[in-house]
Amino acid sequence: MKFLANENFPADSTLYLRSKGFDIKAVGSDFSGISDSEVVELAEKEQRIILTFDRDYGELIFKFGNKPNRGVIYLRLTNYESDEPGKIIEKIISIEGFDPVRKLTVFNGETLRQKPY
Repeated sequence: MKFLANENFPADSTLYLRSKGFDIKAVGSDFSGISDSEVVELAEKEQRIILTFDRDYGELIFKFGNKPNRGVIYLRLTNYESDEPGKIIEKIISIEGFDPVRKLTVFNGETLRQKPY
């Protein structure tokens, strides 16, 4: 799996995932200042799953039709260590049968749900 970490995804989590061998690019350091729509375009072009803390992606997908084929993983967390989101992503993708393709995946710290699009 290839990932695109949105600007609000912690740098320490991006580094953690890289240290575990994941192919991940970070909007904040590699493409700073691009819009959410441009993030979706980049994810589409490079076939990457978007990792974000930005709830606007639900609106982009379901209201405006910006539907990245590889999917979006939206973390709704508060009070976390900076590398914790990376560890959570690692756990989520290791779940047997997990498939993010054409889905908005939401994890709120306790439950994981997916909405296909």
